[in-house]
Amino acid sequence: MQLFLAILTLVFFSFLPLLELRASIPIGFFALHAWFGVSLAWWWVVAICVAANILQGIVVYEILLPILALLRRHWTWFATKVWPHVEKRQEKLRPVVEKYGEWGLAIFIGVPLPGTGALTGAVGAFLLGFDRRRFYLANAAGVLIAAVAVTVLCLLIQEGAVAEDSWLRSLFLNEKLIQH
Repeated sequence: MQLFLAILTLVFFSFLPLLELRASIPIGFFALHAWFGVSLAWWWVVAICVAANILQGIVVYEILLPILALLRRHWTWFATKVWPHVEKRQEKLRPVVEKYGEWGLAIFIGVPLPGTGALTGAVGAFLLGFDRRRFYLANAAGVLIAAVAVTVLCLLIQEGAVAEDSWLRSLFLNEKLIQH
């Protein structure tokens, strides 16, 4: 049961807007044992968090069209005032999308900073007019970029390569949070 709760916690944090795997991977590395008495191998932590974060982007991307179609159909103000601006933005941004394509979106998703990530990448891809295949590729690549960056930092901290009093270590290891 504790293992299930630990995995569910990783998935939960991977789905949280602004945090995503930038929080769930460090939690998997440094807090699961204190919280649940369970330790997962680092590669399991990363695999679970990556899968959940990729899924988050897909879910957001896929529900945007039905939600916006519903808003357009049942809310005249949205259809006449908001939607034309969305379509105009898509057309203006089309040259940028064609120039940078999936890689531009993947880098945006992959930068491990708050405000970037699969969720905002999904909304951006939708607004920019990315088709499903292009978004799925950019989403997976971006999540993998972020996962590599965060995992490398966690491994460096775990192995003691980051000084005890460094800001980076304190960013990833909030001892009060880890201890409950």
